Amino acid sequence: MNDILQHYGTKRHSGRYPWGSGEDPYQHETGSFAAEVRRLKNDGVAEKDIADGFGMSIRELRAKVTIDTANKRRDDYYTALKLKEKGYSNQAIADNLHVSEGTVRNLLNPNLTYKNEVLNNTAKIVKDAVDKKKYIDIGHGVERSMGISRQKLDAAIDILKDQGYVVQNIQVPQANNPNQKTTVKVLCPEGTTYRDVVTNADKIRLIEDHTYDGGKTWRDIEPPVSVDSKRIKIRYSEEGGKDRDGVIEIRPGAEDLSLGNSRYAQVRIAVDNKYYLKGMAIYNDKLPEGVDILVNSNKPKGTPTEKVFKEMKNDPENPFGSSLKIQGGQYHYIGKDGKDHLSAINKVNEEGDWSNWSKAIASQMLSKQSTELAKQQLTLSLRDKQEEFESIMSVTNPVVRKKMLMAFADDCDSSAVHLKAAPFRRQGTHVILPLNTISDKEIYAPNYKNGEKVVLIRFPHGGIFEIPELTVNNNNKEAKKIMGTNPIDAVGINIKTAMILSGADFDGDTVLVIPNKGGKILTKKPLEGLKNFDTNSYAYPDGYPHKPMTDDQKQKQMGRVTNLITDMTLKGANFDEIAAATRHSMVIIDAVKHDLNWKQSEIDNNIAELKKKYQGRSNAGASTLISMAKSEKRVPKRKEQPGNQGIDPNTGEKIWKYTGESYIDKKTGKLVYKTTKSTKMAEAKDAFELSSGTPMEDVYASYANQLKALGNKARKETMGVEKMVYSPSAHKTYAKEVASLDKKLKDAEANAPKERQAQLITQAKLSMAKKDNPEMTKDEQGKFVDQTLAAARNRVGAGKSRIVIDENEWKAIQSGAISSTKLDSILTKADLDSVKKLATPKEYTNSLTPAKLARASAMLDAGYTQAEVAEHFGVSVTTLMRNIKS
Repeated sequence: MNDILQHYGTKRHSGRYPWGSGEDPYQHETGSFAAEVRRLKNDGVAEKDIADGFGMSIRELRAKVTIDTANKRRDDYYTALKLKEKGYSNQAIADNLHVSEGTVRNLLNPNLTYKNEVLNNTAKIVKDAVDKKKYIDIGHGVERSMGISRQKLDAAIDILKDQGYVVQNIQVPQANNPNQKTTVKVLCPEGTTYRDVVTNADKIRLIEDHTYDGGKTWRDIEPPVSVDSKRIKIRYSEEGGKDRDGVIEIRPGAEDLSLGNSRYAQVRIAVDNKYYLKGMAIYNDKLPEGVDILVNSNKPKGTPTEKVFKEMKNDPENPFGSSLKIQGGQYHYIGKDGKDHLSAINKVNEEGDWSNWSKAIASQMLSKQSTELAKQQLTLSLRDKQEEFESIMSVTNPVVRKKMLMAFADDCDSSAVHLKAAPFRRQGTHVILPLNTISDKEIYAPNYKNGEKVVLIRFPHGGIFEIPELTVNNNNKEAKKIMGTNPIDAVGINIKTAMILSGADFDGDTVLVIPNKGGKILTKKPLEGLKNFDTNSYAYPDGYPHKPMTDDQKQKQMGRVTNLITDMTLKGANFDEIAAATRHSMVIIDAVKHDLNWKQSEIDNNIAELKKKYQGRSNAGASTLISMAKSEKRVPKRKEQPGNQGIDPNTGEKIWKYTGESYIDKKTGKLVYKTTKSTKMAEAKDAFELSSGTPMEDVYASYANQLKALGNKARKETMGVEKMVYSPSAHKTYAKEVASLDKKLKDAEANAPKERQAQLITQAKLSMAKKDNPEMTKDEQGKFVDQTLAAARNRVGAGKSRIVIDENEWKAIQSGAISSTKLDSILTKADLDSVKKLATPKEYTNSLTPAKLARASAMLDAGYTQAEVAEHFGVSVTTLMRNIKS
């Protein structure tokens, strides 16, 4: 027996013996551990019995299956890749791997990511933490702070245990109660003893890294990886690049250029550490030999490469001049060399991101339609607000009701300024991709019914002549290959259709797609004055001395010409005049991107004369309610007054406290009072003051006045709200809940300095995002802020900002266990949406109130089916219609 040498292998390690050389039956290569577990389960063996048979816990069993499955998938992927490179067919590869041909297709599909990537990345993060800090807490709850499942963390820990790392469980006294001990599970380097950990308990640390996509991505924004320009080919205008301008075609299988789970994405790709590519990335399996990236450009043949690419900005935090996705904007992968690499793909948006955009209809679009359609959508929006007010008034807790009423009133005031209407039925925002084989009368849009009519609207919006009406054709083979059969938020159109959309291109431009059954949305053939108009006719000649337009200039000029077109339309301008203003708007849109002479366009299109005719002066601004609502108005410097002092008890209007701050003008020597920014609509007592008298302005003025009145009504209601009565007995009864609320409030307040830093970072990124998407709605901004703020908090070490109140804590609040003052402090830092759910009585939620029925009627008028409306309110069609009729 002394002459016998025993050996047990460790997984996937290099060395004399391969994985599976030990005694454990599940380690033989001929039948993987995961496969053996599956076989036993299929034979009816219980999971507990399988685990006992292998001498492990159920948790350990599941972790081993996860590791084994991930390793096999990884090995199969690399084997399949190598065989494919040697020219093997999919079936030959399948025979070699003993799997189906379909499995091989999935392994080689560039759109899929593999679970082992998540596992390997997670294991690396944990390993790095131990190597750096030595003693790492891996106990209950750690997986939540990391953003992954417990099973993934356990599997990663098992990988490290197989590499020699050890887990020790120690007990440490609680700081606030030394008689109680807490068990801490600690991961340590190889050779660490129980005594080592106990004597160094003060050195136990947390894993600070966090993931936002289940374990694939663990890092904040890193310096981008550059692609060698030798791998890139440019398709110039004459070669077809003009028709696909903005599209970046990528070779499938180029591991550093994978789009992950997406089939399309708006990306930035660094080139030669100096330039970058900007556009919509899609796959193309027919790229020329040696080319991994094909860039489509509207630049003429012979244009130097550096003129096609964008120059990277000298800003390590933002080298591309735009905000990347917080979740998955950058990611790492394990290369063929087995090492970790940062991908060259930097995502701004990807498949699924656009589906949450544009939930409201801008006035610049709706005001150019019929007054009947405008009334319909604005009524629907107003009914929605009235229902919200009714639901707030049903809240029984006075402090909560007052808080919500004040927030609601401010929202009404804001809505009166922005004048956005309710969305159309089944509308959606989609990014556009180019198709060569679809007609200019058709659109590939699998989110809509084959054969139905839809209209496309792009912002900024010139008029009904920029709204193509298309027939949905979901049978296009080219589209299916590029976008798949079920793209979440992309549509395919041809270049002629894109040109109707105020010269849209394919670098991430989006359109609002709206079903148009019955032709309610008015359209018109493209104006003669816009046909074949090419903004590049205003391109500066090479070497011509000039100052390029800046992004800030573009925003200002775009606002001015958009307002001009709106005013001209409302005041009955002829289509030749509107075509001239629209041509200029198209030049402004492309001026920064293509370096255009926008000032010459202003002269050629007689913009000064048009402004004089329709706005009063050649240098005038907005002249109708629609365009003036958001226009700046300076008012004496002021601040809101606290509580009821800031509300007129008779009208509910705000009462401002003017500061009287002033200074002496150095040039004139006169006393000047300081002012602050507001808007013309916000300051108007009556919205009709801003109207020039057109019928459409009257529709919007009435809407704005009703919103203002509803906001004032909400503020007035707060005047009669009494404070909650504090109950000492309830305070004792709910001592546990009160202590919990106190701790949550204390934690939220202690977090304030770091939270401020996170807020500053988020505001900066939001500002950039709004430049990319000027029509971002309140909901869209909210979602962006949620994602960005989460990453910013992680970056600066800030904790949770919003207090979440549970049901027992709510019972304590309702019983008077805490004071009104403390409740107000808690609500200031709480998630008001979740509070509203707790505070709204079930009787209200389950009933069809007058406001709900008014909204239901408005939805039916807007084209929603009875079934859709009934589902929205959670009742049967019979119940809905019976209540509406009565």
